[in-house]
Amino acid sequence: DSGIYFPSVKKDPGKYLLRCSESVKDWLRKLKNAGKVLLLITSSHSDYCRLLCEHILGEDFEEIFDMIITNALKPGFFTQTPQQRPFRTLVNDEEREPLPSLEQPGWYSQGNWNHLNELLKKITGKSEPKVVYFGDSMRSDIFPAHSYNNCETVLVLEELEVEASQQVTTDRKDSEPLEKKGKYEGKRQKMWPVLSEQWGSYFVDGVTGLEGEGETQVYTWCTNNINTYSTIAIPSLQAIADLPLDHKFPRFCPDKPRFTGYYPRPPAALVPRPSEPITQE
Repeated sequence: DSGIYFPSVKKDPGKYLLRCSESVKDWLRKLKNAGKVLLLITSSHSDYCRLLCEHILGEDFEEIFDMIITNALKPGFFTQTPQQRPFRTLVNDEEREPLPSLEQPGWYSQGNWNHLNELLKKITGKSEPKVVYFGDSMRSDIFPAHSYNNCETVLVLEELEVEASQQVTTDRKDSEPLEKKGKYEGKRQKMWPVLSEQWGSYFVDGVTGLEGEGETQVYTWCTNNINTYSTIAIPSLQAIADLPLDHKFPRFCPDKPRFTGYYPRPPAALVPRPSEPITQE
């Protein structure tokens, strides 16, 4: 209840937050019913997490997830040792004593990947549990989860919604039968123009030649990171919620075109025209 921001959100969550669609909530439930272990990991404190999730997902949101980890202090959660960042229990949203290990699912605070991974081994019965991590921050989510913990990573990238190509590539058309395609692969609502007039595309940039003549298109730093550390990139969870759980996504790969890995379609700026090649920088 301190400051301006938190009391404002607490007083009127609907003014600041959008509720999650039923299709996304159904997708989460399908994953759990299929035997997947669902984790919610956030750097927010438990009281704020509860406020957001009750409004966005509903008051039964705790039933969706097997584990909830708050105040995770990402990216440190992925890189710190158990001694540096132990898990802590919570009592009325107050952190209690550090835990020497993680023995069972539940709601915890802080923590580290090593202890979480040991618990996942115990829950799944697998020596190397396969984790798919969804996040919207390259710094806090995607880079550390991929680089330090070998997770498959799904980057939720809202810029992709804005710059998505209006055409579905031939590979995307032929990869799945029509009944298995998500609704984002059909007709789309017209997007409002939010591309920056000053900065242009998020994915490519124009570099003027020496003496101000000519312009070469180069990949941005962000695009290079997306290709290096993400398995796939999507504009939102809504984009994949209606797909069957066995849907196969083309993934980013060094020997494939840069635009492979974006779903449901690549940004128009990354699909070069024959007369406009994009160079590596």
